[in-house]
Amino acid sequence: MKKVLTIILVAFIIIQFFPIDKTNPAPTPGMDFLKIKNTPPEIAKIITNSCYDCHSNETTYPWYSNFAPASWYLKNHIDEGRKHLNFSTFATYEPKQQVDKLEECIEMIEKKEMPLESYFVGHQDAKITDEQRKILINYFKKEKTETVRKMTL
Repeated sequence: MKKVLTIILVAFIIIQFFPIDKTNPAPTPGMDFLKIKNTPPEIAKIITNSCYDCHSNETTYPWYSNFAPASWYLKNHIDEGRKHLNFSTFATYEPKQQVDKLEECIEMIEKKEMPLESYFVGHQDAKITDEQRKILINYFKKEKTETVRKMTL
């Protein structure tokens, strides 16, 4: 038993020599969803607190991101989140793609699939109430309608 624990401890120490890259891409204020959509501050705060760590280039890495293998899981999750939807580069999406992304936001929030339950472990401020869900859903629906309207002009 002592040998197994020693091997596990040594393996844990060794994997710490393979840290993740925590460098966020350069800010792109002219392409950021909150800026280009002129999002009201109270809605922007909800989106920033509940979405931006995984779905923007403004990730704030928590303390546990310093320890593998948790850091590897976290980095993969952030990379996947950005690939799916990146609010920091929202303006680079074609209008049809923006509509699709907004529709996805609506669906994920309605189904309570976002934010992820696992995210709340270290981010209690990311929890959103049912009222905040309604606010976000209505806001994303409004932005989707406006984007569709602009596409038809």
